[in-house]
Amino acid sequence: VQLQASGGGLVQTGDSLRLSCAASLRTFDTYTMGWFRQAPGKEREFVGYISPSGGSTYYADSVKGRFAISRDNAKNTVYLQMNSLKPEDTAVYFCAAGYSSNTSPGAYKFWGQGTQVTVSS
Repeated sequence: VQLQASGGGLVQTGDSLRLSCAASLRTFDTYTMGWFRQAPGKEREFVGYISPSGGSTYYADSVKGRFAISRDNAKNTVYLQMNSLKPEDTAVYFCAAGYSSNTSPGAYKFWGQGTQVTVSS
């Protein structure tokens, strides 16, 4: 099983960025897909998740209204659209697959390698 996150980069405050995560999961459409991030010296932080069907999403307060998660089950891919980026959004972003909708990293079984997002002020 492999989750491949991509789309990170260096942007300025207020810019937008879209991350993608391609999963080699045979039953991708049965997994909740989560996004997490980890800044240097900090613990991994929940960003948001999307239900297996894509019908529901949930976000951390810190990104609510700015970030949006979507998925394309036909392509085994989940996306994280990030708008109005702030310097405090700078982190390595990880996608993860789990069996339940949960904000805890421990609830997710499979993880991608992460992609760096840097927001300059």
